Amino acid sequence: MDFNRILVVDDDPLIRGSLYEMLRGRKYEVEMAADGSEAMDHLKRREFQLVITDWKMPQVDGLSLLSFIKSRFPDTNVVLITGFGNVSSAVEAIRQGAFDYLTKPIQADELEDVIRRALSHYTPEDAPVDEPFAGVVGEHPSMQKLFSVIRSVANTPATVLLEGESGTGKRVIAQAIHRSDPKRHHKAFVEVSCGALPETLLESELFGHVRGAFTGAIRDKQGRFEVAEGGTILLDEIDAFSLALQVKLLRVIQERLFERVGDSRTMRADVRIIAATNRHLKEQVTLGKFREDLYYRLNVITLRLPPLRERKSDLPILVDQFVKRHARAMGKSITGVTEDALRLLTSYPWPGNIRELENIMERAVILAQQSKIGPDDLPDELRHPAAPEPSAPLRAAPRAAAEPPADSAGLKDSLKAPERELILKVLTEVRWNRSEAAKRLGIHRSTLYHKLRQLGIDNTAQ
Repeated sequence: MDFNRILVVDDDPLIRGSLYEMLRGRKYEVEMAADGSEAMDHLKRREFQLVITDWKMPQVDGLSLLSFIKSRFPDTNVVLITGFGNVSSAVEAIRQGAFDYLTKPIQADELEDVIRRALSHYTPEDAPVDEPFAGVVGEHPSMQKLFSVIRSVANTPATVLLEGESGTGKRVIAQAIHRSDPKRHHKAFVEVSCGALPETLLESELFGHVRGAFTGAIRDKQGRFEVAEGGTILLDEIDAFSLALQVKLLRVIQERLFERVGDSRTMRADVRIIAATNRHLKEQVTLGKFREDLYYRLNVITLRLPPLRERKSDLPILVDQFVKRHARAMGKSITGVTEDALRLLTSYPWPGNIRELENIMERAVILAQQSKIGPDDLPDELRHPAAPEPSAPLRAAPRAAAEPPADSAGLKDSLKAPERELILKVLTEVRWNRSEAAKRLGIHRSTLYHKLRQLGIDNTAQ
């Protein structure tokens, strides 16, 4: 299994940026946090194999973050960054569970060596190395059929198209395809959220650029296709590509060739391409929004991910998985849900699919005061359901999945509603300047774009 997700924690934006570029250039999947508190939030949301953190930071320092990680996520390795004057303290930190330490200024070869050693020691108890579907829950026949197709595709270089409503787990399935590939599983898995970037930035992000290609291009930059060389690239929200950019993607698929922005040199791409969408691309072709030739190139192997309402038999094991995950992350002794709570969960239509289920179970773990989650720990829309509304599956109404209206059932969750109101309020105050809004909200811009999509806020609004 390919584990390469790294969290970089440093209150100095220059050091964060430098480490990000250094690590991404070595084909690691990287996220950043400005301090220990923000790092804790990242760790609660997703799994990291390695955390590289500065020693001295305001509020929550590196040692406190180390203690938090070792108590909540014992499989995650931690590397501390320190100055020469604090080496003795860093050695003490190793005694407390740190994997290793680096002294400033950080040398690239030294960084690469410690990362290689740290990742080689990562063997989480719930993710066997030889199981490509570890963490993917699916006993329903539709999921078993999906797994069967993935096994058949694994030995081939075929392009794969994932279609499914928002929240059905397209990213998780893409990772399973990558891990099942005997040729590529040990190489990089690179994800690009195409809908979060304007066309000009998306082209540079995909293909890279050379110095001077445009204002702000102060140095050469690798694109995601270069970073994913030999591995797999997931192009999420493929329907966000402009027609002009679709032509360039078509060339990559057909000829495996591309150029960096501003460069005349042609480069070759040896990557498996997985495209994902929560729209029905065939309809987009009919509407003239998606090239027919590109659609057929992407449509070699199409996997439809069933919505949660069509695989309710998987719900109990999904609930169990999410309860254990978030209870462990929060240090709470919660063993499951009561029969009454499970009955409510089973009767709910889940318009937000698995993503909504995980959000609700995280909320329930936070609120629960007993060893098992009961009905009172669940949000109002589960305990007091409104009159049922007709479901809108992907193929019947693709826009419903991609652009949910503000009053849809999936947004009535008591945690999502105030979050949506706050984001809209800040966006209005800054006249929809996304960068400024992200600063005021205290989150990264990429996180803001993710929130806009998740909460159904029109990202094109001005």
